[in-house]
Amino acid sequence: MKFGVVVFPGSNCDYDTFHALQNVMEQETVFLWHKDSDLQQVDCVVLPGGFSYGDYLRSGAIARFSPIMAEIKKFASAGGLVLGICNGFQILLEAGLLPGAMLTNKNLKFLCQHVYIKIENNKTAFSRAGRKSQVLSIPIAHFDGNYYAPPELLAQLEERKQIVFRYCDGNGRLTEEANVNGSLHHIAGLINEQGNVLGLMPHPERASEKIVGSDDGQVIFQSIIDYWEKKAGGRKKKAGKTVRPVVSPLPPLVGSL
Repeated sequence: MKFGVVVFPGSNCDYDTFHALQNVMEQETVFLWHKDSDLQQVDCVVLPGGFSYGDYLRSGAIARFSPIMAEIKKFASAGGLVLGICNGFQILLEAGLLPGAMLTNKNLKFLCQHVYIKIENNKTAFSRAGRKSQVLSIPIAHFDGNYYAPPELLAQLEERKQIVFRYCDGNGRLTEEANVNGSLHHIAGLINEQGNVLGLMPHPERASEKIVGSDDGQVIFQSIIDYWEKKAGGRKKKAGKTVRPVVSPLPPLVGSL
């Protein structure tokens, strides 16, 4: 499978995501510059975390106008897989690829900590490798992660099972204390109605190896790989053919803002 990690001015989780996908999950991965118009025939586009364009105006509000977003919209409309992590989730909301909006955290502070999230729907391309109600330990790092939607939209999200992950405690209970940013209905991650675009506030790339405290984030990445392999006809990598590439010093065209 081939992943593309988008690099915006202000992205700071692009390398973490690249490393998790290419060196941990052992999948071909490329960087996609924000001015690109070629998605390089990737199978999944990942919008990583960070502060695209300094989060001026609103988080993700300027990034939605990047040239590459027009291509990503076409890609998503054609059924291509898109994963937005943290700032990437915010960009997907601003671009209209996902419904709702992000407000400032309920305590008006930047939160950087491990949280628990529960798999609410394990029938999606982004959660199928996990069990329903499975609890994952994955860190967050955001200031605007308080998900908001009007009551009628929330009802639709619930009815259509578009809520994929919810904030919870270590036992899977939906407590007020566990919902650290105040998101309505404890929403930590949701999917579009077509099922091919997911926004997730916690950072699975920061929980992809046990050495950093948790490898629970692999559930999300493995789900995408499993979904793609099934869709592609069950093609598997041959033993001994996997190459573990070394990450290049800089993304391509990084000097050309």
